[in-house]
Amino acid sequence: MTLFVDADSCPVRIREIICRTAQRLHVQAIFVANRSIPIPRNSYCTTIVTKAEDQAADMYIITYAAQGDMVITRDIPLAKQLVEAHIKVINDRGVVYTAENIDERLSIRNFMYELSINGLAPERTKAFGKKEVMEFAQALDRETQRLLKTDP
Repeated sequence: MTLFVDADSCPVRIREIICRTAQRLHVQAIFVANRSIPIPRNSYCTTIVTKAEDQAADMYIITYAAQGDMVITRDIPLAKQLVEAHIKVINDRGVVYTAENIDERLSIRNFMYELSINGLAPERTKAFGKKEVMEFAQALDRETQRLLKTDP
């Protein structure tokens, strides 16, 4: 199992949790971004800096992530592609994207985007605090354990 992180917008506290988890489980965590992203130093965490082109980090993740891996991203269109490829995906708040919920999540995202471009700014998502960090840590632990149990 490899943990791929869409790191361009991944909060520092989440990156720290991912690196601690990778070290504890002895799995690789690959942080993919189109710029240098600081990550905690350990032998299980690496950074891949892609070209600065739009979607370059997403394309790297799509190319290299496989069944049995996990991707951490808040990019819902990317999550949809990965879920369709049977890859485990969670966001930085601990939401697990599945075949059952990804279409609804994408519809909501697209609706909010339409409101935004038409000048009807929707409310911003709630603050990212201790509760969200804890929910992410719990989801990461739960989902990595599930993947490790099914890994041959």
